[in-house]
Amino acid sequence: MTVTSAPASLPETTPPDTTPSAPATALPPIRRWERIGLAVLLIGTTVAYLWNITVNAMGNGFYAAAAWSGSRDWKALLFGSLDPENFITVDKPPVSQWVMGLSGQLFGFGSASMLIPQALMAVATVALIYGAVTRAALSRGAGLLAGAVFAVTPVVALMFRFNNPDAVMVLLMTAGAYCTIRALRQASVRWLMLAGVALGFAFLAKMLEGLMVLPALGIAYLIVAPATLRARLSHVLAAAAALVVSSGWYVVLTILWPESARPYLAGSTNNTFMDLVLGYNGFARFLGRNHKGGNRFELPPGYEMPHNAGPGPGPGFGGFGSGPDRLFTGEIGYEISWLLPAAILAFVVVLASRWRAPRTDLVRGAALTFGLWLIIDGIAFSTMKGGMHAYYTLAIGPAVAGMFALGVHEMWRHRAGAFGRIGSAALILTAGLWSFVVLQRNSDWQPWLRWTIIAIAVLAAVGLLIASVPAAGRGRLRDRVTSVLVIAGVIAGLGGSTAYAVATLPQSHTGGNPTVGPAKASKPGSEQQSEVDRIMGGNFAEPQVVGMLSDTTTRWSAAVDRSSTAATLELASRTAVIAIGGFTSADPVPTLDQFQELVRTHQVRYYLAQEVQLPDSWRVPSQGETATPAPEDELWRPIGHRDIGDWVARHYQATHIGNLAVYDLAATPN
Repeated sequence: MTVTSAPASLPETTPPDTTPSAPATALPPIRRWERIGLAVLLIGTTVAYLWNITVNAMGNGFYAAAAWSGSRDWKALLFGSLDPENFITVDKPPVSQWVMGLSGQLFGFGSASMLIPQALMAVATVALIYGAVTRAALSRGAGLLAGAVFAVTPVVALMFRFNNPDAVMVLLMTAGAYCTIRALRQASVRWLMLAGVALGFAFLAKMLEGLMVLPALGIAYLIVAPATLRARLSHVLAAAAALVVSSGWYVVLTILWPESARPYLAGSTNNTFMDLVLGYNGFARFLGRNHKGGNRFELPPGYEMPHNAGPGPGPGFGGFGSGPDRLFTGEIGYEISWLLPAAILAFVVVLASRWRAPRTDLVRGAALTFGLWLIIDGIAFSTMKGGMHAYYTLAIGPAVAGMFALGVHEMWRHRAGAFGRIGSAALILTAGLWSFVVLQRNSDWQPWLRWTIIAIAVLAAVGLLIASVPAAGRGRLRDRVTSVLVIAGVIAGLGGSTAYAVATLPQSHTGGNPTVGPAKASKPGSEQQSEVDRIMGGNFAEPQVVGMLSDTTTRWSAAVDRSSTAATLELASRTAVIAIGGFTSADPVPTLDQFQELVRTHQVRYYLAQEVQLPDSWRVPSQGETATPAPEDELWRPIGHRDIGDWVARHYQATHIGNLAVYDLAATPN
């Protein structure tokens, strides 16, 4: 096959021909600098993401407990159980737990065996983004830029060193995009079906969020694939069938497996997988109704939580307000927005540049893939009515990286003309200006950085605009200056994102709401929030309690409200603990009858309840009265399944350890 010799990568300084030419059909032979660049990208990502990864310890203890359970029991691994005795699952599908649990089985459970696979997923995702953009643009330089942009995105640096299921979901979504772009060139049904398989397992990682890229992939294939409309439709149907099979087998498994012989599917109301998909983790979450019915923060009469505290969302929570600015403000802005405006602009300029290209143009196909992915998912996140963790936006990280790189490459290809130079100036100025805005919000941190970025971006953009004026003349010098300005401007545009990603890596991230960047100072309202977290969280890992649980020989060492509390006890004592009510205390398990049967058959040893002395500041005075101090002996127990708590309190004697009431269920009942 004849291979084109046209330049296709960023560092080539010879200006391309601005007249229309036949599109290249294959990659040129790899050059030495491209080979070195790919090695640096992949090795650099590996080293950066693995470096001191155990600083994050157990990360999110909720998922860490499930990984520990999966490392001890095959059924717990299969279903993603919170405990190795399979009482209840986590409230997500089990793909992420499969990876971490298997690693724990092979290497022994610990922080390293749990988190290292997550970091390696980052390397794999970078490689897939590189491959997708390289094949679409026929430029390894563009692929290297896309991979680098993804690797230096702060939310990527955060979540691919953490143990939430988002990392494996995004890896599989990116694999789906890569396979689709491979399918576009020759209308390959095989590659499109592989994309369906990847998305099927993305669904088993985080349900509907893993399928949010699906419309973009389907539209891109239906528009661009070089086949008849009938063939394209049949290929899409085949890919849909592959998706259904690759995800549906697990749904069928949960139906056929007797409910009495498997764990309860946490988050569902009726112990079915599809109820979890469509309810708690689906439309209910999108509409902000997935936590309704939770009992954790129902205070006793006469008390009210401070209005500016709320039930523990923390700084990593994106808030409950929806709107088009959501992706650009607050913690979300720090995590994903650095190149978001430039990526949206890149989508526009690539479509404008390829307007007259044939329907089957692969660059336009890739732009539709990444651009529609970004827009559709971005709209979904912006319109969510419920609370949203900022790290959810990891799902659009590959789209931002791929689209920005395609835009830069397309303008680089036209850099000999005014359109390419003006387009490059617009992309550089957009990236630089928005980085300045985001850094300005944390103005005390490295103030020199934002001014350096904006200065270089403005100078590069102005230089490119001057070079686009016909009076500037032609010549090799101007073309080389153009190349230098584009490269310098792109590097400046990446400066803010890179700095925040680098600042994220050494920080310790634990709990349910990790955040990016340097350590943050307290913000207004954080004192009240800390008080809420202290009161509601409690210290369940009291050494004496942990020792008591470790010495038990029953199937479950204890029962306690809420999965997060049970997870803490499991990781501390390395014993199975029943999580009453699941994550929100709202799950209908166990019933009082079921719990009494567990006690009667000596399957659980202890029942634990937190005892809270509510602060006087939370008391609400009656009309016309002032608040009176709370009596010293007035303790509140934040229990969701109060019928179980009341039954235990009536029949067993409590031992008070710290702020816990510990009931020995092996004792003779009253």
